[in-house]
Amino acid sequence: MGLLALFALLALGIPVGFAMLISGALGLWLVGGTTLVVGYLSTTPLATTSAYELITVPMFILMAELVILSGVANSLFSAAAVWVGRMPGGLGVATALAGAGFGAICGSSTASAATLSATSVPAMLERNYHPKMATGVVAISGTLAMLIPPSIALVLYAIIADEDIGKLLIAGVIPGIVVMLAIAATVYILVLINPSHGPGGRRYSMREKLASLKVAGPVVFLFMLVTGVIYFGIATPTEASALGATGAMLLTIWQRKLTWRTLIRALMASAATSCMIFMIIMGAKFFGYFFTLTRITQNTIVYIDQLGLAPVTVLIIVLAIYFVLGCIMDQAAILILTVPIVLPVMVALGYDPIWFGVIVIIMAEIGLVTPPLGLNAFVVSKYTRRPLEEVFSGLWPHIFAHLLVVALLCIFPQFVLWLPEQMR
Repeated sequence: MGLLALFALLALGIPVGFAMLISGALGLWLVGGTTLVVGYLSTTPLATTSAYELITVPMFILMAELVILSGVANSLFSAAAVWVGRMPGGLGVATALAGAGFGAICGSSTASAATLSATSVPAMLERNYHPKMATGVVAISGTLAMLIPPSIALVLYAIIADEDIGKLLIAGVIPGIVVMLAIAATVYILVLINPSHGPGGRRYSMREKLASLKVAGPVVFLFMLVTGVIYFGIATPTEASALGATGAMLLTIWQRKLTWRTLIRALMASAATSCMIFMIIMGAKFFGYFFTLTRITQNTIVYIDQLGLAPVTVLIIVLAIYFVLGCIMDQAAILILTVPIVLPVMVALGYDPIWFGVIVIIMAEIGLVTPPLGLNAFVVSKYTRRPLEEVFSGLWPHIFAHLLVVALLCIFPQFVLWLPEQMR
């Protein structure tokens, strides 16, 4: 009954956090009556939001807002274009590099897609790139922010799964690089098939190339201030998130973009997004109590065990379900709804929870660009004023490439697990 109520509320457009809270309350009421519901309502909000690790969320969101304000992201594409723009499809490859660079200092996928839309797409269209090529590579490159730390999605997964935030963030580094290379390779292959879709640009001297690297300094600084200090054991993820927000503010001041008005706007935007995420976490916690009391997770594990399916078969089925859900649901909702049920099943089958978290995030990336609800495609369409169908059309080769990356990481899980295992 609780699950049916949840899907009904989501279908009606009720925000995810409130939908889970209401449906969880209904399920608990059916199980234990009013006293049980009131008991959980009186303790859950404070117990959930007072967790020390949750400070990471607003700090990373504030860091993203300040990075956007600094304007550094706009220079990343220009710098990458100087190095690779002369090759066929070079501006598409530069977009992938800029997406990875922006993802390394900003954990917001939609912000990354919006920023790249304002810089990359006009440059590519001016060089006679095919619109499908230009918009598709921008939309998919924006998703890199979900995987490369500081990733808000990985933090959210870690909180839901009760896993080490630091290890999950570090686990996203190598897969993020692999995904970036897959985007670049897809662009290159598409241009080989049809050279007119991505003509090369002019050459730059080595002096111009070296001069363009000055934009890399702030990116490396912020990346080391967050990911570096976590990896070397200098700071916890919570402390690193505060360092990242401070570093982003200093960068904004250095770029002379910080005023009282822009600071207040960044703080307000961060607070609004943080409240939304906290509400989702509270709703998920409440809905999780319903799962626990009704033994849905335990019964699912027993049922799958009785089916006698091989672990790899179960994994393929789970990934197929994530692919379908990504087409019709918000990524945060997918994580909240599925991880409490699916993760114990995968762990029982012998899969590593950190590895599985990275795989789930990549599947969520695919959902961000898959019709009919691919959010990044809508963002790119809005900012570039190109038809939505055109954006989706340019994304299909990248979706296929992402699925190949998922297969690669499933066959070779050490791509995900090696770096976290080296942490101090």
